[in-house]
Amino acid sequence: MNDSTTALADDSLTRPFAGASPYDTYVRASVLNSLQHPLTEAPDEMGFLVTTQVMELWFTLVVHEWRAARVALAKDDLDAALDALTRSRRALTALGAAWAPIAALTPAQFNGFRAAFGQASGFQSAMYRHMEFLLGDKSAAMLRAHRGDPAVHEALGETYREPSLYDEVLAYLHRRDLPVPRHVLERDMTSPYASDPGVVEVWRQVYAGPPHHPHLTLGELLTDIAELVTRWRFEHVLVVRRAMGAKPGSAGSAGLAWLERRAARPVFPELWEVRGDL
Repeated sequence: MNDSTTALADDSLTRPFAGASPYDTYVRASVLNSLQHPLTEAPDEMGFLVTTQVMELWFTLVVHEWRAARVALAKDDLDAALDALTRSRRALTALGAAWAPIAALTPAQFNGFRAAFGQASGFQSAMYRHMEFLLGDKSAAMLRAHRGDPAVHEALGETYREPSLYDEVLAYLHRRDLPVPRHVLERDMTSPYASDPGVVEVWRQVYAGPPHHPHLTLGELLTDIAELVTRWRFEHVLVVRRAMGAKPGSAGSAGLAWLERRAARPVFPELWEVRGDL
């Protein structure tokens, strides 16, 4: 590139915009950067706010990809489903890394702003609840908690009533002549998913088959997702344990004990159980 070409390129980058920049119009960076409103002078509160908001964005992307995978599976488009699940795996990896800015908060640092957010708590996140419902961890009580916000409650209610991502996986495998039990396919979709020995057998057949079969690829992608979700949950436990120990949670929960119980809940349980049968 000669000097005149460089000058033209530089001119195009520095030419004044007629209003907001095209970048800001598309990304809405000015909106995102206007959403941080610390309530104290504590130096760690800004990091806590940004970390939490970034996680909400990752939740949104993960939910988007899992819904795309669910739709693709219902259409028997396994390639599109695998693509969406792969994208969600990358998003979940980034979600897990998002803990870093607040992972080492001391009790004194956390107490510097904890009282300011009152009864706010991460378990109140509607988008995270969409994630859990899509994983098959349905809860009428968690849905009821959002009744005060009709739009949020209605949207979450749809995810609650619809088949989970895993339900669609099992329905897809059934249509591929794998012996998914009828009672699993016809179960109440609003009930939390529970492990079934018949589904363990389905995965045993998948894992006993050809090593490069697309169904095995599906099983391993789901296992990756289950592992990343579980790692995120346990990372949450460690962050809370380090910052506040076993004190009650801000919304009145048992705090650390409650998080530990939630973290121990299995994701896609038969994919873990089948490994002992191989």
